[in-house]
Amino acid sequence: MIMHRRGRRERREGFYSLCVLRVLCGENATVERTEEFRLNLQSEEKRYTALTHDIIGAAITVHRALGPGLLESAYEACLAFELMDAGHHVERQKPLPVVYRDVVVECGYRLDMLVDELVVIELKAVERLLAIHEAQLISYLKLSGMKLGLLMNFNVKYLHTGVRRFANGLPSLEGRKTVSMPADPGAISLPRK
Repeated sequence: MIMHRRGRRERREGFYSLCVLRVLCGENATVERTEEFRLNLQSEEKRYTALTHDIIGAAITVHRALGPGLLESAYEACLAFELMDAGHHVERQKPLPVVYRDVVVECGYRLDMLVDELVVIELKAVERLLAIHEAQLISYLKLSGMKLGLLMNFNVKYLHTGVRRFANGLPSLEGRKTVSMPADPGAISLPRK
């Protein structure tokens, strides 16, 4: 009975994947073009998966060495060192301008870290992650046009409980241990005081 349910779910997920591919490739896409697009998505998925694996592994190394309770800036410096030591390109405190009506407005937004020009990392050292922290990372992803972000809270006993992954326009990554961004920005509900 369980096998039957799993099989039905896998067929349904396969159907949805095919629907997404047809939407992205066009309704009259050939099988070859659809397959080529699927392979490109898989290689992109593998690249993002490998990079997030490296980032989280480096963060766990830093957390094991330092433990919880330090300032965010200490974790940022150590994580940047670990990632650069592993051969990744890391930008710290990268300015993020806002473009409003074709005018660039410097608002003081800064990405904590940008790794290999692909993944935005927002670091925290707080008691617990709140909806406002998630909204902050979602806003950074939208403003920067990046596809993947990691929200990491180092003030936890075990780091894996303080990591959240957000996808912005990566259909193959959305829904797998990833918080997908709502299509409507107004759908993000923040706690009221």
